[in-house]
Amino acid sequence: MLLPAAPVSASTSDLEPTGWAIEWQALWTLAWPLILSNLTMTLIQATDVILMGRLGASALAASALGVNLSMMLTIFGMGLLTAASPMMAEERGRRRHSVRDIRRTFRQALWLAITITLPCWVIMWCATPLIKIAGQQPDLAQSAGLFLRGYMWSMLPFLLFQIMRHFLSAIERTGWILAVSIGGILLNAALSYALIFGAFGLPALGIFGGGLASSIVWSVLALVLAIVLIRHRHFRRFHLFGHWWHADWQRYRALVALGLPIGFTLFFEASVFAAAIYLMGLINEASVAAHAIALQLAALTFMVPLGIGQAATVRVGLGFGRDHPRMIHYAGWTAFFTGIAFMACMALVMLLFPRPLVALFIDAADPANQHVVRLAVSFLMVGALFQIFDGAQVVGAGMLRGLQDTRVPMLFAALGYWVIGVGVGALLAFPLGWQGIGIWVGLASGLAVVSLLMLARWNRLTRYRNPDHSALPAHKATDTPTP
Repeated sequence: MLLPAAPVSASTSDLEPTGWAIEWQALWTLAWPLILSNLTMTLIQATDVILMGRLGASALAASALGVNLSMMLTIFGMGLLTAASPMMAEERGRRRHSVRDIRRTFRQALWLAITITLPCWVIMWCATPLIKIAGQQPDLAQSAGLFLRGYMWSMLPFLLFQIMRHFLSAIERTGWILAVSIGGILLNAALSYALIFGAFGLPALGIFGGGLASSIVWSVLALVLAIVLIRHRHFRRFHLFGHWWHADWQRYRALVALGLPIGFTLFFEASVFAAAIYLMGLINEASVAAHAIALQLAALTFMVPLGIGQAATVRVGLGFGRDHPRMIHYAGWTAFFTGIAFMACMALVMLLFPRPLVALFIDAADPANQHVVRLAVSFLMVGALFQIFDGAQVVGAGMLRGLQDTRVPMLFAALGYWVIGVGVGALLAFPLGWQGIGIWVGLASGLAVVSLLMLARWNRLTRYRNPDHSALPAHKATDTPTP
């Protein structure tokens, strides 16, 4: 819905100054801890991919099938829980020393994490027949199911970690997120190596060990961060986990109402990449392994514009709340150009050094891996273009969330990722015979459409501003206080 035009407020001259330099400094101050924490979480998964690559292309392909099924479900849960971040931030903005309302949101986010995890565990436990139904090779489906029997338990602690991350971001204490995440990289590398290959007195469990290690690591990270929140003097006053079992259905419904559009947007994006890897499975095992490598490289670079987009949501949201159109303009475009510039640099790196990048994940000198290496290098050529569009769409989505616009971007995601991305990719891959390259061209096409639609939506909305701040979200208008 478009925001109605507003007359210039008499207090416009009193608004804080803004401009390119001011906004870039504010954006970067907010974004860099988010970027680093995003990168550390992705490096945990990248470590698993590297170690699975040492087991061989078959293990890498099977774990990729399992991870993509799991991540498709987990990212939907992440989207739902993302609603906790703006709600807690808004509550702190209204009353800087707010405790009760922040605690209410935090507790019901815990409830929501458990609600979404239970059915997802059932799906992952039954993964082997589901993957076979999707047309994958029986041996790969069996190995992927074995991997998920160890990996699936990571979902709940991962989501709990995200809730605690949202809380720390809302109260501007993001350093703890980074510190705990860095520890997780080291723990995951050691434990995954030990359980996959057998070391430090632990048994060699192969592909199952890689999944089990991830579940243990995320459980430890969630526990450590929870202990910090319970015992640290800055956080004790919130009593976040006290009486967490008490129901607060009004706040629970408010989280669901705000989080569903975000959850579906992220689900559409995550599921199209999961669909891509299953389409690769219809081609051959080497295509699945090569796709996993190229996609992991893309995921690492994606963490930077993702952090920039998260920071853009805050900066644009501040301008929107203050009825400050100049701040909205500078905050949004500063984030957009920063994200595009970074991804253009990463595209150049992929074009210039594709083989060394692929060699990080698989032994490029092994003759048995040469076909996988060649495919992964060819995918990275398309991935260079893919990078720029991916950065544009994720920053654009962050800008629009700052304007509290989430439903229309959800529709853009459904159209761009599934109608364009999967449709073009499947057409090029199979009837036209492009195979894996065709799937990657389809992904790039879908991302291009979404990024252009997001940008058009931003241009349209920022011609308007809303002077009426009396209309409240449902959780404001209907909530009654609870202990």
